[in-house]
Amino acid sequence: MKQPSYKGFAPLSDAVIDAACAGDVDAIDRILRHYDGYINKLCVRKYIDGSGNVHYDVDEYMKRRLQIKLIHSIVVTIE
Repeated sequence: MKQPSYKGFAPLSDAVIDAACAGDVDAIDRILRHYDGYINKLCVRKYIDGSGNVHYDVDEYMKRRLQIKLIHSIVVTIE
């Protein structure tokens, strides 16, 4: 049977999710890396410099906040 995937990415295994919920730092890091592209896409902002040129860049502050919310949602399931 074919392994399910979304845009070429395999889903996170249940073992990784269970380990993250148990507090394993490596598993939490793996989940953060898995969702890194999606979080980056959510955090893209449009900047206009002094010359009027438009630039798109990742807002690092917003990215950190979303990562913290993701970690918090994982840790809350422990309690």
